[in-house]
Amino acid sequence: MMTSLLKISRWFRLFADFMGRSAAWLIVALIAVIITDVTLRNWFVIGSTKLQELEWHLHGALFLLALGWAYNRNAHVRIELLSERWSPRTKAWVELLGCCAFLLPYISAVIWFGLDYVAYSIEYNESSASATGLPDRWLIKAAIPIGFAGLGCAAVSKLLQAVVYLFGTECESNETEFSATNPDPGPGSTT
Repeated sequence: MMTSLLKISRWFRLFADFMGRSAAWLIVALIAVIITDVTLRNWFVIGSTKLQELEWHLHGALFLLALGWAYNRNAHVRIELLSERWSPRTKAWVELLGCCAFLLPYISAVIWFGLDYVAYSIEYNESSASATGLPDRWLIKAAIPIGFAGLGCAAVSKLLQAVVYLFGTECESNETEFSATNPDPGPGSTT
C-alpha cells in the first residue's frame, strides 16, 4: 500500500516539476519582450501598451505556473529558524498537518473561484482597459487555476511522502524525502 502511495507521489511530483520547468521557458519570452520594449521606448520613442501588458502577463504566468515546482524544491518561505532544528519526524508531521489544514483547502478555494473568474472573463470577452491593450484577458486569468493545480499536485506529493514516512515501514520511510538517507532536494537541486 505504502509503495503505491510513493509511486503516486512521484507522479504528482513529476507533473508539478514538468509544469514548472516548462513555464521557466517563459523567462526567455519575457526577456525578449522587455528588451524590445526598452529599445523601442528609449531609442525610437515608441511606447507600446501591448508590450508592457505582455510583460506583466508573462511575469504573472511564470510565477503562477512555477508554484508547484518551487514547492517541490523547498524554494518557498519557511520559518527556518525553527524548522532547521526539527527532527525529520516533526517536519513530516508539520508538512502533513499543514497540507491538510491549510494548503490544500486554500488551493481548492483558489481553483474554485479562479475557474469562475476565467469563465466570467470568457463570457464577457474581457480585454484590457486600455484601447491599445491586449485582448482575451481570460488567457492570463487561466494561469491562476492552472498554476494552483500544479501547486496542488506538489502538495499532494508532499502529503503522501509524509504519510509514508510516518506510517510506513522503515524501508519505505527511507525512500521519502523526509528520510535522512534520502534528503529533500534544496532550491539548487536538479532532481
